[in-house]
Amino acid sequence: MTAAVIDAGDGLSLTIPALLRRQVKARGDHILLACDDARLSYAEADQRSLRLARGLVAAGITKGSHVALLFPNGVDLMISMLAVARIGAVIAPLSTLSTADELRWLLVNSDATFLLAAQEFRSHHYGELLKAALPEIDFSRPPPLRSLTAPSLRRICFRGPLPKDWHGDWSLEALEESGSGIDETFMEAVESRVSLADRCVLIHTSGSTGTPKGVIHTHGVLIRHRNNINRIRRYGADDVLFSSAPWFWVTGFSFSVIGTLIAGARLVCSNATAAVDILDLLERERPTITNGYAPTVFRLAADPSFPTRDLSSIRRGTLYPIMAPDVRPRDPTLRHEPYGMSEGGSAITTSADEGDLPEHLRGSCGPFLPGFEVKLVDPETGKDGAAGEAGELWIRGPFMMEGYYGKSRSQVFEPDGWWRSGDVGIINADGFFFLKGRLNNMIKSSFANVSPREVEGVLSGLTGGLQCVVLGIPDQQRGQAVAAVVVADRDSDVDEAALREQLADKLSSYKVPRRIFRFGQSEMPTLSSGKLDMRKLTELVQRRW
Repeated sequence: MTAAVIDAGDGLSLTIPALLRRQVKARGDHILLACDDARLSYAEADQRSLRLARGLVAAGITKGSHVALLFPNGVDLMISMLAVARIGAVIAPLSTLSTADELRWLLVNSDATFLLAAQEFRSHHYGELLKAALPEIDFSRPPPLRSLTAPSLRRICFRGPLPKDWHGDWSLEALEESGSGIDETFMEAVESRVSLADRCVLIHTSGSTGTPKGVIHTHGVLIRHRNNINRIRRYGADDVLFSSAPWFWVTGFSFSVIGTLIAGARLVCSNATAAVDILDLLERERPTITNGYAPTVFRLAADPSFPTRDLSSIRRGTLYPIMAPDVRPRDPTLRHEPYGMSEGGSAITTSADEGDLPEHLRGSCGPFLPGFEVKLVDPETGKDGAAGEAGELWIRGPFMMEGYYGKSRSQVFEPDGWWRSGDVGIINADGFFFLKGRLNNMIKSSFANVSPREVEGVLSGLTGGLQCVVLGIPDQQRGQAVAAVVVADRDSDVDEAALREQLADKLSSYKVPRRIFRFGQSEMPTLSSGKLDMRKLTELVQRRW
């Protein structure tokens, strides 16, 4: 059932350990996760996460400890998330796209006690990145780590064989082995102390100001809210979900991981770089529903083998390019596009209607989900707006985040509990929400928020303090593409290729501008007030692009 309260008395398991126990009992042999060549059943997930949980307990991790996870989507990340949650510690997933500077910030500001990590993923070698982030690290010596940079961090454990000159206790396998003396009775006692009000995840978002924020959600809030979405979207035990969304961001964590656990379904993901390998996986696993961002699968539809593939099992979801023609939208803007954010635990609007909409609903995000009270406020007057009038969306309710880590409630919420989204939209007479934009100039490119202020600061430093402007350019596939303008007198002052390469060392790939243009000072359009005319500058950049 859907409910506007966390504990609705309907028997829904409201903690991850309780949810896992329930599904192991009901669906132990059923496949929980298929990722490329690896498959993991519910029973195997239970046993493997229990082994890791014992190691964490033996190492001193207790309820409320923050455990950072640095893995790509897949078996290791699933096992680690379950292990951390089942002992009442807080999951702190980190982006696998992070640079050394970003990893340092995330570890310090999350007060992570432990970090469980892959050795490498694609071009990222995390041991080397962590050495650059935390110069105090010496992997040749045994843990614990004592770092003035990240004083809360005590240990890092890597999955897989370690380099020859590293001490063996930096191994995740060594951590798991250390828990062999923790008996089943003790672990049952630990798990029994996890409650629906306990913190479950600390998930980072770039936020509306550009400074990353650690959003806190509790077990009960995430599970009830996700259960509501499962019911509305008809995601059940017989479904197979293919998701392209990374689990270190809220959509992947909430819809893919939590949603699948609630449903007792099968989750399919891939880290393959070749489109043909992902298409082979889809034909083999036969997903029925998809989730993620359409731009992440355009390359699958462009593969020469795509027309010969049998993907007829995919009947619902948001990855339109790989859906069969008879269920693909004739125009994506005539389908409800769920609206959400990390602070609301992913989507806060959605609809059971997955067909093409009438023209008057073009661009609709659907109605608001149970448990969210909303209003639109005129940002100039502060007065509540009427139906059909644009305003800033304010939200409150039991399924909103507990808050931002390190900030008081008064710094996050209005005195009467409202949270200001910074998004501007319209709610029609039937309660359907239409997103129109943001109060600030945050760029939304594909599946990520990009803060112009953050990128401008790094770019200005690389150019010796030149004026830099970062902006979003309309893009058919990404929604917006990141572009930059450097104000300089000579073309020789701006080496686009070199700047993009330098930015890639300091910023995640999705934040690096796809194009960097030089404008002379006289070319920069201004308003009568002397301020930069961003609308005209965007038009100029778009034409030059």
